[in-house]
Amino acid sequence: LGYSRDRKKDKLQVLFGLLCEREGRPIGVEVFEGNTGDPRTLGSQIGKIRDSFGLNKVVFVGDRGMITEARIREELRPVEGLEWITSLRAPQIRRLVQNGVLQPSLFDELDLAEIHHPDFPNERLIACRNPLLAAERSRKRKEMLVSTESKLDEIRKATKRDKRPLRGKDAIGMRVGRLFARCKMGKHFRCTITEDSFDYELKPESIKREAELDGIYIVRTSLSPGEMSAEETVETYKGLAFVERAFRSSKTVDLHVRPIYHYNADRVRAHIFLCMLAYYVEWHMRKALAPILFDDHDPIGAKAKRASIVSPAKPSNAAQKKASTKKSQDGLPIHSFRTLLSDLATLTSNKVENKAHGLSFVRITRPTPVQQKAFDLLGVDPRLGRQ
Repeated sequence: LGYSRDRKKDKLQVLFGLLCEREGRPIGVEVFEGNTGDPRTLGSQIGKIRDSFGLNKVVFVGDRGMITEARIREELRPVEGLEWITSLRAPQIRRLVQNGVLQPSLFDELDLAEIHHPDFPNERLIACRNPLLAAERSRKRKEMLVSTESKLDEIRKATKRDKRPLRGKDAIGMRVGRLFARCKMGKHFRCTITEDSFDYELKPESIKREAELDGIYIVRTSLSPGEMSAEETVETYKGLAFVERAFRSSKTVDLHVRPIYHYNADRVRAHIFLCMLAYYVEWHMRKALAPILFDDHDPIGAKAKRASIVSPAKPSNAAQKKASTKKSQDGLPIHSFRTLLSDLATLTSNKVENKAHGLSFVRITRPTPVQQKAFDLLGVDPRLGRQ
């Protein structure tokens, strides 16, 4: 993920890639030049896994923007022992539908089906359809179409106003182009632009074609069924959510990687490395403190409530009880990770001195029940901090 910061007319662009294991625990981070494309960072991660960690059998899981067709062809497929799990882009899914390989009626009774196609040799394609995701995408598209139509109406009015009307094909086209670049809805509109007028109409056939794919995604993998079942493959791909959570926490939520106030390359790398180490500590703390956090501490119970791997995840009964009562099984107040840290920060270490006798000692305030529970879960004795 890349970002930039402007300061004193100097522009710093940094791209950093975070490497996580299956459950989201960070195991490596690397900083690249800001103009490096995301897919171009995959090669260095392959080298890191093979050389630094000494692993011979590795499964890379990445989204369709990271593990592209070119990266598979040039960097993953030629190397023995490298497997991958990723997904297809919308145009690729559309071609499968047009070729009759993927039929929407396939999902009338099932939400997951395995298909094959010669364009993806020695790979498995696992097609999934999530009805809730389909409804959400339909809702968003309708909202975006209404918003885009409103903006196009403004452009049309601008060409008809009496004072300083918008004129010229180039000027009108640039304004329409900027709008479509922002909303990504241009494919659903047919525009007519002249030197002194502008008009548009919706393309129902385009909207219908896109709606047919609502909620459908296809996971592709080089792993055989014996190595990983279709359900396990989809579950592993969905595990990318843990990596996204790590990025959100590192960038803005808890650790605040950005903004970066360093302009020396080594200091930038050190800054991001320290943030990764901090997230590593946070990851382990969240796991240990889950019983007194709003986090779900019963993943087995949550998995049992899931109708299928394609359907949205549901909280376990234990997590729902915590959320409703705002109390843990011990009757203690439930916290978010951030509020718990704020609570722990109220502990103080006081140095007491008796100058007359030349004696001194350190006294730590007595932990509250919540604080003591947190220390017990972490296996920490606050009294050791006296040293």
